[in-house]
Amino acid sequence: MKGKKTQSGVVETDDILEAALKAYATARDYWRENQQAAKEDLQFARLGIQWDEAIRKQRELEQRPCLTFNKMPAFIRQVVNDARQNKPAIKVHPQDSGADPRTAEIINGLIRNIETTSDADVAYDTAIEHAVGQGFGYWRINTAYTDDDVFDQDIVIERVANPFTVYGDPRSSLADSSDWNVAFIVSTMTRDEFEAEYPDAERVNWEHDFRNCADWLDGDDVTVAEYWTREKVKGTIVALSDGTILKAEEYAERKDEADAAGIQVIGSKETETYKVTQRIMSGAEILKEVEWAGKYIPIVPVYGDEVIDEDGRRHFRSLIRDAKSAQQMLNYWRTTTTEMVALAPKAPFIGHEKAFELDPNWSTANSAAHPYLMVPDGAEIPQRQPFAGVPAGALQEALNAADDMKAIIGIYDASLGARSNETSGRAIMARQREGDVSTFHFIDNLSRAIRHGGRILLDLIPKVYTTERMIRVLGEDMQPQNEQIAPTGQPVQEVPQPDGSIMAIYDITAGKYDLTVSAGPSFTSRREELTETLTSIMQAVPDSAPFLAGRLAKLMDLPDADELSKELDFLNPAKQAAQQQPQIPPEMQQAVEQMQQTIQQGGQQMQQLQQENQQLKVQMAAKMGDHQLKARELEQRDQEIELDRFRAETERMQAAATLMKPTEAPRPAAQ
Repeated sequence: MKGKKTQSGVVETDDILEAALKAYATARDYWRENQQAAKEDLQFARLGIQWDEAIRKQRELEQRPCLTFNKMPAFIRQVVNDARQNKPAIKVHPQDSGADPRTAEIINGLIRNIETTSDADVAYDTAIEHAVGQGFGYWRINTAYTDDDVFDQDIVIERVANPFTVYGDPRSSLADSSDWNVAFIVSTMTRDEFEAEYPDAERVNWEHDFRNCADWLDGDDVTVAEYWTREKVKGTIVALSDGTILKAEEYAERKDEADAAGIQVIGSKETETYKVTQRIMSGAEILKEVEWAGKYIPIVPVYGDEVIDEDGRRHFRSLIRDAKSAQQMLNYWRTTTTEMVALAPKAPFIGHEKAFELDPNWSTANSAAHPYLMVPDGAEIPQRQPFAGVPAGALQEALNAADDMKAIIGIYDASLGARSNETSGRAIMARQREGDVSTFHFIDNLSRAIRHGGRILLDLIPKVYTTERMIRVLGEDMQPQNEQIAPTGQPVQEVPQPDGSIMAIYDITAGKYDLTVSAGPSFTSRREELTETLTSIMQAVPDSAPFLAGRLAKLMDLPDADELSKELDFLNPAKQAAQQQPQIPPEMQQAVEQMQQTIQQGGQQMQQLQQENQQLKVQMAAKMGDHQLKARELEQRDQEIELDRFRAETERMQAAATLMKPTEAPRPAAQ
């Protein structure tokens, strides 16, 4: 692969190869210390290589034992199995107005299906086991065609069995390493395998092209690496009048459709995103290049105990790293006591020299069983030196070493299921809680990793499932069902079917979604708890048995549990009443539903007419009120006119009466 044609011209792969080799050397040097310590932990805890090589060889020459009482796997399994019992679960939520809760549930079910079909639990368990035992572990996310004769792809989760093949970005600083811009996954193959896998690379001159790549060619073995890079790229997004936000290039492809629908651009802005590229390389050339659909490098690390030194270098430590010295001391003191009791020479005989001259068997009397031993006549019989036993100090040191391991790791006898000095259940639970708290950072780091893995899945799903197809989703109870997806532009579209049913079509590319991760008991554990709870209720309240028996049978992991549940449902009075109701044929049921719909529509029309009639009455009453008010005003005016007329007539009559009255003569004055 000499060069790659791009819009800006020809990019020489020699420059890419040089940059890749330099990045690989930097990443390998950065991870050398972590990997070396992890290899020592692996050999010590999992392979049981716990004696110093020089001491072991010296003791073998002296025919002295090197016993190993390896307690490390028990501590590791305690944390790993705790993580297996409380597997963190991904939960998707709508993030913007273009998202939909029902579509979020479909994406949830799709992620569960991806995890189930990919055996993701194996990938998670392997990663956390490596993190606890060595300090770091990984899994990866990939895509694969659903079948050989189709173009549809599915997302798969793959485990990384060997964590020492991964080299992450030395400049990463985030706890979950979601900011990786460079990563390598290396593998080794023979020259024949290499040429069969990459036939275009057969022109490689092994002696010439690999002359400066000693790390990539070792005898007949060739190192091949996946070289992942993530680069920032600038782009433009546009906001449309219908509320849709698209990339500028996507809008350009759909511009004719938008113009026909009357949709216009109302705004645009510059953005930054990431471009991820996967290159397969040897030490001599770039063999293959693939543009990844997502914006994250699809490798998910799970870290152990993280320590950052003064230079900013990240050190990842295992659970047992600080307890190795205590384990070695336990091996030494237990070997010493074993040697003193079982393998040390037997106590010698003590006596005068002449007592041993007669019988030559005295020379092996302390190591062999003889039927008899002879002494000269009159000689004093030799006495055996008594064995003083194992020194108390050796036994105490062995106990101290065992206690030191528990104190360093933080896991005590109660957490391991062994008897200790706790006697009450509350005290045992308190000690178990202390062990869980002291190792919880390993479980929490797994939750962070699964959250990052969920972000990668959530970023990939809209870019992989882009065509109209039927997908399988799993509910929380892991029951499968098929759902239709299509790029309709709406999160959910309900389409009537010829049989009268409604089919929902989901567009999982529309809208934005976010996720959370919750760690807790699995659905199976909760089902078992519910089973125990229902059983306790039925025992405490026997009258509740007919109502709960069917549901309890359905929860049990038994053959024909569903059939048993249906049979027990006949004991439920509510179910019996429902069964006694006559069954309506489907045709009549449809006619009844249509009639009910017609009656409902007629009722709505009648209600609307009643509302309109009421409004008319109110309007007429208002008009009649105005007429009555005017009539009263006219009547009052007429009454006032009549009153004025009556007053005028009264005054006229009074004036006329005054004129018609006779005048009286004046009387004479008194004498």
